[in-house]
Amino acid sequence: MRNIDIQSIKQRFGIIGNSPLLNHAIQVAVQVAPTDMTVMITGESGSGKESFSKIIHQLSPRKHGQFIAINCGAIPEGTIDSELFGHEKGSFTGAQEARKGYFEVTDGGTIFLDEIGEMPLGTQARLLRVLENGEFIKVGSSKVQKTDVRVVAATNVNLLNAVEEGSFREDLYYRLSTVPIAVPPLRERGEDIYLLFRKFASDFSEKYKVKPITLTPDAIQELLNFRFPGNIRQLKNIVEQISVLEYDREVNAQKLREYLPREQTSSLPALFGGKDKAASQGFSERDILYKVLFDMRRDVSELKKLVFELLTHQPPGSELLKEHGHLFENIDHHYAPARSFQHAESADGFYLPVNPTKVDTYQVEEEEKVEDITHETEEESLSLEDKEKELILKALKKHNNKRKYAANDLGISERTLYRKLKQYDIED
Repeated sequence: MRNIDIQSIKQRFGIIGNSPLLNHAIQVAVQVAPTDMTVMITGESGSGKESFSKIIHQLSPRKHGQFIAINCGAIPEGTIDSELFGHEKGSFTGAQEARKGYFEVTDGGTIFLDEIGEMPLGTQARLLRVLENGEFIKVGSSKVQKTDVRVVAATNVNLLNAVEEGSFREDLYYRLSTVPIAVPPLRERGEDIYLLFRKFASDFSEKYKVKPITLTPDAIQELLNFRFPGNIRQLKNIVEQISVLEYDREVNAQKLREYLPREQTSSLPALFGGKDKAASQGFSERDILYKVLFDMRRDVSELKKLVFELLTHQPPGSELLKEHGHLFENIDHHYAPARSFQHAESADGFYLPVNPTKVDTYQVEEEEKVEDITHETEEESLSLEDKEKELILKALKKHNNKRKYAANDLGISERTLYRKLKQYDIED
């Protein structure tokens, strides 16, 4: 195996950092570059996956051929086949002339398919044929054409989960994953975070003709402790903000916190794990599910308060509290714990009748009333589709029906949002 000068590769492609995980990913990219093997690059959004596709292309025999990077999630489902494979004149409305697709244009070169997990199933079948036979057919044509293109794919989601859910072809997954390259998230790169901060501070100093931003020791520690869910892209935006807005060119930890999103500094468990690679890959609709679950939890708490108040004000309810008081022990309000109802009078002064005949008389009626309330409330709160539709409508209203910004706010791709709009018959 030939010796690989990792440092020279970093300098050539502008990669900053000395993390062992980063160095390993670069080494794999350099080793596979001279071959024609298909490569799958995995990593969170903003972690720099496209840089690895350029390393593979530039160090390959195809370096004099064309390189095209395509974001599969940004192309509408109805036009992606035309974009990738071309179309004939009149093959669909608006096709006024024939067009070459990317696989025809980059013959002899490399195609980088980013967000491959967002590709429609029909297009996946066409891509599989290209990978296996080097053949494709234009939209509206019956003629088989040949192409010699190397495919490098990338994803920020767990494709194995997508395979299990039926949204990604299993045969295509294994065909693309001939050589996997895992790009580490910024939070797992240790001191690389500060190196990148200094690099960006220097770049923006030159761009805006100002003195470079520096950090105090406590600010450096604050920077290294931040999770950076947006990875390198987020760090770069933060450094640019500070470079433009701060008059004092030395920033301490307190000042730095003003530029770090508050929701990321909370003590809540993170959605993306560190060491577990499979779990660390994002899911496009996971944020929506979490929001729905939190809403459900709040609704259940409100329901328990309502039932508790009903039972404490009704004689039969007192007996129910004696039997099932543990269900109400964690309610955060002014009512006394259920165990206080062991006596004839509660801490709040509610009289608890001890006449067993009277209690038995109303027991069934009261339980039926409570059951009906619970059933109706749970029916409403457990409707995931209603919650999802409500969140989508709120996001669209917030961003004046601009799908791109609404999708970003919801944590899903624009194409996924478009599909949801069709599903729920929402006109934006």
